[in-house]
Amino acid sequence: MKEELLHYAWRMRRFNATALQTTDGEAVEVLHPGQLNTHAGPDFLNARLRIGDTVWAGNVEMHLRSSDWLQHGHQTDTAYDNVILHVVYEDDAPIQRGNGTSIPCLEMKQRISRRLAAHYQRLIQSEQWVPCANTLGQVSELTLNLWLDRMAAERLESRASKIMEQLERNREGWEETFYQFMARSMGGKVNAEPMQMLAERTPLLLLYKYRHSLFQVEALLFGQSGLLEDTFEDEYPRRLQQEYRFLKQKHGLTPMPRQTWKYLRLRPANFPTIRIAQLATMIYQQAGWFSKAMAAHDLTELNNFFTIKLSNYWWDHYTFDRASQRKAKALGEQTVRSVIINTVAPMLFLYGTRKGDDRIRDKGLDILEKLPPEQNKVIREWKHLGVKAGSAYHTQALLQLKQQYCTPKRCLECAIGNALLKPTSKAEEPWLNEMIGEDWDKDWSLFDLEYNQAFSHTLQPSVQLVQMSI
Repeated sequence: MKEELLHYAWRMRRFNATALQTTDGEAVEVLHPGQLNTHAGPDFLNARLRIGDTVWAGNVEMHLRSSDWLQHGHQTDTAYDNVILHVVYEDDAPIQRGNGTSIPCLEMKQRISRRLAAHYQRLIQSEQWVPCANTLGQVSELTLNLWLDRMAAERLESRASKIMEQLERNREGWEETFYQFMARSMGGKVNAEPMQMLAERTPLLLLYKYRHSLFQVEALLFGQSGLLEDTFEDEYPRRLQQEYRFLKQKHGLTPMPRQTWKYLRLRPANFPTIRIAQLATMIYQQAGWFSKAMAAHDLTELNNFFTIKLSNYWWDHYTFDRASQRKAKALGEQTVRSVIINTVAPMLFLYGTRKGDDRIRDKGLDILEKLPPEQNKVIREWKHLGVKAGSAYHTQALLQLKQQYCTPKRCLECAIGNALLKPTSKAEEPWLNEMIGEDWDKDWSLFDLEYNQAFSHTLQPSVQLVQMSI
């Protein structure tokens, strides 16, 4: 027995509520189970219960054993004084509030079915790429699509929340924050943190002072990156080095450690030197990035924002002092798409939300829906399971589902997991009468075996997944 399953059974009312009563014999009716609390304090907030003849409104706390209340020190925490019901799997000790009054207790030992435990065991112990890989085809397209809509919004909100933290540090400087996250996105997975650090150490206002000269903008960014802390053979990096030394002294600048940057297993087009040169060119070519992103009428206009032409030196170099075949080093399509997904869309979503401008907020969502689906290992695995994505909006949803729910096996908090835990036919109803009882601390794989044997005539050895288009 896990406390998460107890939470699920209570929240979804997946327990036997016949003749429900406290351990003192008072009748209990659950009018509303409350909202699951993901922060400190009682597990469920604002529940409404009828206990005896009185309707109570307050919070509900849950434990596997009543004595856990004392082990967790709730008796001295005033946040738990308004708990109106203590829901436990096993009642092994009387519990009181800090003021000495008793808390009604509801024991669930004989109220949670073995069938629910068997299905839960299957999901949690699954070694598949996602816990429900073999049963995903049993979930309706409606359930899947609604949940993926939720996942897309959750991922966007999560990104917007991180941007919001940075925005507050920047004192509501939208352009500065946009510039910092643009730099971060251009760094990719490997150099995201160093690129953001570079942007934070080189304020946009300082770069704007010199944006009439691409050479000076490059000197500032390469100097601040620490990549000019070397001895060079080529004239161009030596000139950058000389210019940076002057600007460093003038503005009291401190460069990053050059060891911060990573090159291992990167394609030359993704080297930090190229990314910094591209960032410098974007600053040189245009100012007011965020304002332009908000004003863009469509995806084509937004993509034009990333059309850049690097300075001559970078046409035949990927790093300082190492000549390469002459080639334009524009921002690649995948990089531009990543920047739009990870910075532009969530920034527009956040701005529209903060300013109450639905047009800007919806533009953030619309951008994701119009971008083609991302191509990566996670999306390919979902496709193998029969879930095809039609846009970046859908791939972002699938990434959120895999990373935040499937990998940590939060099946009880997932609509797909919930759907799979529900009875699938009338033939399963008798199984609901078999409760876990005293077997709650035993190996639940036995429940799964029992369940398979009891309903082998209704179970399929394997499930043929139906291809779903979202």
